[in-house]
Amino acid sequence: MQLQAFGGGLVQAGDSLRLSCAASGRTFSNYHMGWFRQALGKERELVAAISWSGGSTSYADSVKGRFTISRDNAKNTVYLQMNSLKPEDTAVYYCAAKYLSGSYPTGMYDYWGQGTLVTVST
Repeated sequence: MQLQAFGGGLVQAGDSLRLSCAASGRTFSNYHMGWFRQALGKERELVAAISWSGGSTSYADSVKGRFTISRDNAKNTVYLQMNSLKPEDTAVYYCAAKYLSGSYPTGMYDYWGQGTLVTVST
């Protein structure tokens, strides 16, 4: 599976941004999807995940109430709507896919996108 993430950019604190991740090469609906981020000098963290059907979502405490993950299986795309952005949200954001037979939302993800940089200024 190939994953291409886009939509990052430079925004001000309090702004909104929507990331998209387009998948190809595999049956998209066979995969749970996740958005991870890695800030400079920090470990990568799982920000949000969504089950293969979209019926279940999971969020890191730091983004609950501000970020929303969604997917459109007809378009092979997963989204991350980010509202009320904070400077601490600055990071490279990656989308990833996990085959549905594995544990959800944690565990090893099978495919990764290239990342898109989100920078939130004060």
